[in-house]
Amino acid sequence: MTHPTDIRPPFDEVTARAKVQAAEDAWNSRNPERVALAYTPASEWRNRDEFFAGRDAIRTFLAHKWSRELDYRLMKELWAYTGNRISVRFEYEWHDAEGEWHRTYGNEHWEFDDDGLMRRRDMSANDTPIRKEERRISPASRPL
Repeated sequence: MTHPTDIRPPFDEVTARAKVQAAEDAWNSRNPERVALAYTPASEWRNRDEFFAGRDAIRTFLAHKWSRELDYRLMKELWAYTGNRISVRFEYEWHDAEGEWHRTYGNEHWEFDDDGLMRRRDMSANDTPIRKEERRISPASRPL
């Protein structure tokens, strides 16, 4: 398993793809502590209409997210890269406590420090309801 901080800028296509895959793997673990370690201690986040900074806030945000987005499974795709920045598109699927399934589509823009930690994350996304049989992302298609 590649740890996200093993891959440092400046990025080329190979390292950018590896960074995206490492991030996907970490997020699919649904482990807030593991994910938070990929960010600087003062990392700045915009997640939809929420703005916050720091690893503690990231951990809290992710723990809350995964307590309500059940059976979460994510797919990230490299969109663009340059120097210390990467942009991705993503989809993830999840269900709520009532068993209603959703697919979330979005984009993220990432900026990294010299040590490969993400210091800024800007995310925009939209959710759409789906039927369980419409799911495309599974543990088999996106293993950890």
